[in-house]
Amino acid sequence: MTTLLLERPSPQSAVLAGLRTATPQLQMASAQLTDQVLRHPFLLGCANGTVTLDELRSFLVQHGKYSRYFTRYLCALISQLDEGDDVLRLAENLAEELGFGADAQMRTPHSRIYADMLKDFGIDVDAQRINPETQNLIDTMFMLCRQPRGTAGLGAMCLGAEGLVPAVYGRIVEGFRRRGVDLRRLEFFSIHMECDDDHAATMYEILARQIEELPTCQITALNAGDIAVSARLRFFDALMKRVQ
Repeated sequence: MTTLLLERPSPQSAVLAGLRTATPQLQMASAQLTDQVLRHPFLLGCANGTVTLDELRSFLVQHGKYSRYFTRYLCALISQLDEGDDVLRLAENLAEELGFGADAQMRTPHSRIYADMLKDFGIDVDAQRINPETQNLIDTMFMLCRQPRGTAGLGAMCLGAEGLVPAVYGRIVEGFRRRGVDLRRLEFFSIHMECDDDHAATMYEILARQIEELPTCQITALNAGDIAVSARLRFFDALMKRVQ
């Protein structure tokens, strides 16, 4: 499955479909922020093969600490939405994360899939310290997802989290491949490269409607995206500094 995902011509096809409903400003911000993240030295190192296995293992640890809160970011965002239909749509995303998806591959909690991957790499995430930058990313996502109406949370998730997943995880998988790691050991990333683009598309559609109803929501979403991406870049900075 991982190989098939890597061969797909556009890992962000569903994200792009969702973006078509967004404003030109939101589309431009998404492209610019994704490019900014992909130009980080850590992810460039994954692409050109200079990233070390120690740096990749450090990523697994710190990303594990960040992602264990993901369902709680989503719950915080859902709690702020005004429209019941929007709540139901994001509840479907939450159900997949918890292992209640309709697809057979979605019937295992994603946290368990990640834990199994860590075990395969011989990593005890709880025995490792959390980087201050990782804690800052966690706190930042919670802060944004708890804002009224859900606009800031949608901006943070679309522009600074879910919308980045296919591109970022594709780079991570490439980094492991260049280090000779069997891609079958990276099931967590391959699953999310496929399902998170659908999740992001759903969030973009909700955000587009909010902006249509209240144009000032666009500024809120763009600001939130900038804040989330800045925190994520510091997260990557720390991976390289701590290993050195």
